[in-house]
Amino acid sequence: MLSTWFPNVDWEDMWVATEETLYMTGVSVVFTLVFGILLGLLLFLSSKGNLWENKLANVATSAVVNIFRSIPFIILIVLLLGFTKFLMGTVRGPNAALPSLIVGAAPFYARMVEIAFREIDKGVIEAARAMGAKTSTIIWKVLLPESMPALVSGITVTAIALVGYTAMAGVIGAGGLGTLAYLDGFQRSREDVTLMATILVLIIVFIIQFIGDNITKLLDKR
Repeated sequence: MLSTWFPNVDWEDMWVATEETLYMTGVSVVFTLVFGILLGLLLFLSSKGNLWENKLANVATSAVVNIFRSIPFIILIVLLLGFTKFLMGTVRGPNAALPSLIVGAAPFYARMVEIAFREIDKGVIEAARAMGAKTSTIIWKVLLPESMPALVSGITVTAIALVGYTAMAGVIGAGGLGTLAYLDGFQRSREDVTLMATILVLIIVFIIQFIGDNITKLLDKR
């Protein structure tokens, strides 16, 4: 049945491409989570009235975040080619896509993290400060636990965006379903290959959304 509907699809190549997409998405999500939370913490804590209030640090961090989250991803890939070559030793393949994916997604997620922290009741933070809690204690015992549902929801949205980014990275030969859809599908006029790659991308997105929604519901105490 599948061979009738998708006569030009090489299923072994399709599964390899799917694995590459999952690899790029998974690794970049982990690093985006770490860097995004660190940037979001810095944005929140250095803002007016917070623990590390520092206008210069806040403005500088905010500028970096705004710049990198505003650059279209396909342009960002090209801008970072030199950095990618230096860091990874190549500009092709799944590993070569990781720097651009992380740099493109971490600032986006950082803003979500900052918003999540701002939604926490300030009274809870002030109560912890009044009890003499250290900044590290406030971060680990107040900020992160209280904002966890929003953080998970945010990383779910970011992970879905990263799946799309991996497809765009395929244009420069990063591997994955994007490369297969473009090189083997579009350029060779094999619409069934492009369609199958698209279907698999959609399935990955639906699975990520399903997992993220369920984790968010489990963590939400309201």
